[in-house]
Amino acid sequence: MKYRTILLFGAPGSGKGTQGKILGTIPHFFHCACGDVFRNLKPETPLGQVFVKYSAEGKLVPDDFTVQLWRESIEASTRANQFQPKVDYLVLDGIPRNANQARILAETLEVKAMFWLRAREVSNLISRLQRRALKDNRLDDANIDVIRHRLETYEKETRPVVDFYGKKLVRQIDADKTPLEVCHSILGHIKRLGLLPSV
Repeated sequence: MKYRTILLFGAPGSGKGTQGKILGTIPHFFHCACGDVFRNLKPETPLGQVFVKYSAEGKLVPDDFTVQLWRESIEASTRANQFQPKVDYLVLDGIPRNANQARILAETLEVKAMFWLRAREVSNLISRLQRRALKDNRLDDANIDVIRHRLETYEKETRPVVDFYGKKLVRQIDADKTPLEVCHSILGHIKRLGLLPSV
């Protein structure tokens, strides 16, 4: 069966993780952050070794491996009864990261809506990433050159995912607003689309 899915999409620092955590507290919404899946990967596993190899060389991990790791994480969450596909919406952030991943996942995801958290003030993204780096001890993200490279990669590789899903599914959200205002906007769209659980 396909997973009924809500995608949270946007540049690094746009607030995807924050909004995903909030939605994940609502009954029948299961949040999966792909970045957390990567960070929790054990290096001694076969997939872990692949990720270590590519990361050590400063290369992006191939899409097939990324999607395989994500699938294994979702299947583990299903076995643990954390995610119940028959009754839950899957809330994703951090995947698909490019149009090719979106194509690979087309057979798995029934995308109901994509919320594009769009920040027009790049300075907001940079300051958020720097604050998060200090808070979560992700010190590489505090480097301004690293941040600018990540934003450039987003524009080049990730941004085309918007075109893949198209106007019918994509809803633009003003990510320059406060997290509470952003959440209110997303929930408003979810309600209008009839995606709020009745239970």
